[in-house]
Amino acid sequence: MTRPDRPGAAGSGDDPPERPLPGTPAPPPHAPPGTGRLRGDTPFPRAARAALADGTLRGNLRRATGTIRARRLTATGELPDWEQLRDAGAALKSEALDRLPELLLQLEAAFTERGGTVHWARDAAEANAIVTRLVRETGSEEVVKVKSMATQEIGLNEHLARQGITAHETDLAELIVQLAGDRPSHILVPAIHRNREEIRGILRDGIPDAGPRLGSDPAELAAAARAHLRERFLTVPVAVSGANFGIAETGTLCVVESEGNGRMCLTLPRTLITVMGIEKVVPLHRDLEVFLQLLPRSATGERMNPYTSLWTGVTPGDGPREVHLVLLDNGRTAALADPLGRGALGCIRCSACLNVCPVYERVGGHAYGSTYPGPIGAVLSPYLAGMHATGDDPNRTLPYASTLCGACLDACPVRIDLPAMLVDLRRRHTEEAGRTPEALAMRAAGAVMRRPRLYTAAQRTAARLARAAARRDGRITRLPPPLAGWTEARDAPVPAQEAFRSWFASPEGAAAMRAAAHEGERRRAAHGGPGGGDPAHGHDRPGGGGPAHGHDGPGGGDPAHGHDRREEER
Repeated sequence: MTRPDRPGAAGSGDDPPERPLPGTPAPPPHAPPGTGRLRGDTPFPRAARAALADGTLRGNLRRATGTIRARRLTATGELPDWEQLRDAGAALKSEALDRLPELLLQLEAAFTERGGTVHWARDAAEANAIVTRLVRETGSEEVVKVKSMATQEIGLNEHLARQGITAHETDLAELIVQLAGDRPSHILVPAIHRNREEIRGILRDGIPDAGPRLGSDPAELAAAARAHLRERFLTVPVAVSGANFGIAETGTLCVVESEGNGRMCLTLPRTLITVMGIEKVVPLHRDLEVFLQLLPRSATGERMNPYTSLWTGVTPGDGPREVHLVLLDNGRTAALADPLGRGALGCIRCSACLNVCPVYERVGGHAYGSTYPGPIGAVLSPYLAGMHATGDDPNRTLPYASTLCGACLDACPVRIDLPAMLVDLRRRHTEEAGRTPEALAMRAAGAVMRRPRLYTAAQRTAARLARAAARRDGRITRLPPPLAGWTEARDAPVPAQEAFRSWFASPEGAAAMRAAAHEGERRRAAHGGPGGGDPAHGHDRPGGGGPAHGHDGPGGGDPAHGHDRREEER
């Protein structure tokens, strides 16, 4: 990216925006298409349908997310000030985003002062080129890697392979994914879609020394991976990492992990290259007090991370002799400029929203196409990369990959309002789509509804056709255009044999309404007149609520008369 103190920016994003007014800056570009993994090849509904047909996948996801959810609830329930911690985390992230240009320059100055080198990358292509150049300068043709979402986002492994450089993933789950030629499907647990037997087969086939007798016991699988990786740790001179946090005050970088592989990568190689999204910066070292409580409890249900590594520049005789920090934009300034989208940059990659999402639990991460799956991915990918890079951009379907149940907001440790962002992105997609068959259908429906006789006739005709299209089980699974979009993702209910308006106008309906009116008058008279507020009869609020007559609030039933007010409102 362009440093914050320099005017102008390079790179291209979506279709050219409208020309800004004279004297106003152009909007920041989204991450350009064609490099990295911020969009898939298949629209979400089609990819989700394929995932739903995989029973093994659904079983693996259900067990794993259920276990993590339970552990998270236990861990967060132990802290009486958990909600206050969430408030503090949200406030710290908001402050960091408000001061982002200032904090990035402060981080660069502190990191450089301590012997490190900072590089600025506008997009994935620039970041890949910087890392490749740095690796080649060492003379190595191999790198060891710490699990990193940023390097997945830019497609670094694939780029290095095209340049003749081999990247060795050292996180166990990332290693499993790499050996299988697969893609991660979860932010925290990349191989969540695999079970033990599948993992056993992958390690047996991918690790030469594993042998055919390798069992499926987790300890045995981990031992086989450990033996395979130990040689890489000791011989490969270059490591590539991400960063969970970058501290502007001291120039310190922080990585949290569970296996110790990160510690090996961060201390043994001669050269360490860190790729960090610009949104990961925090102002002060003491801010970690909040985040190192929020992150492990939200991510894995642990009280603290097993391994928390912090390093500040170069220390003679200890650790890497060269340290580099690549600060990655790749659409983040575009998200920062968005009134709602900037909130998505507060994500600390805990994956709590994935583990509570009913959509993710059923389809997994691959259906989202992007490096970032689940509710956070459904907003972060469009905010970073846009939704209209091509005519049929799969990113435009991601905001619809949600039931809007709000579970993600309840679980997020920094209170990111994902439901509001999903709704906003749906609005934008609808407005950008312009005149669609759906919009024309709604306009036609409005014209019909303004004419009562025509509406009645259309209602009867539509009901007959819908009942004819229904299956024997009473569901409509496929409707013709322009209604086909509805049944692509859900079944439509079969209309009742008689519409309410027809029933209301019939003698039966009129009689039922007269009976209801008569019963209402009788009840009002029995309760002391209109409003039923006679304290002498035990009524102390309008609409009922008198314990003397068995009422427990507005609309309460009267057991003495065997009458439930719901009957009256039918």
